[in-house]
Amino acid sequence: MTRIDFYLLAGTEEQDSLLFTCRLVEKAFQLGHAVFIHAQNEAQAKTLDELLWSYKEDRFLPHNLRHNKPEGSPIEIGYTEDAGDHHDLLINLADRIPECFGRFARVAEIVVNQESSRLQSRENFRFYRQRGFLLHTHDMRGKALNG
Repeated sequence: MTRIDFYLLAGTEEQDSLLFTCRLVEKAFQLGHAVFIHAQNEAQAKTLDELLWSYKEDRFLPHNLRHNKPEGSPIEIGYTEDAGDHHDLLINLADRIPECFGRFARVAEIVVNQESSRLQSRENFRFYRQRGFLLHTHDMRGKALNG
């Protein structure tokens, strides 16, 4: 069954969620996981793509935008329901839960410290709980992601 992790951030801006996503992707990649990032829209996907290229000078995270093809990158960013062959880790940055979420081993929901984000995450939490998924909450406020 899919494990759902909610990450509660101290930051209030989209940039905070994108930087945290980069750290989470790096950690997952180091552990050998393939990652699909479901962005809110094309603009956010492109911003994250650029950020992953410049995130750390001394590290390379092999990734691509899903709509650019070819498939096969261990890290892909998309903004539609098309997650390709990915089934390991889904990082959801969109307001909506993608229909394909259930085929992933894990789903990460990133929650910035903003009322609209918290309200949406509560709705998502209820959605997952009503369907019996394994839920975990990680309060990242004041913490760094190890790795």
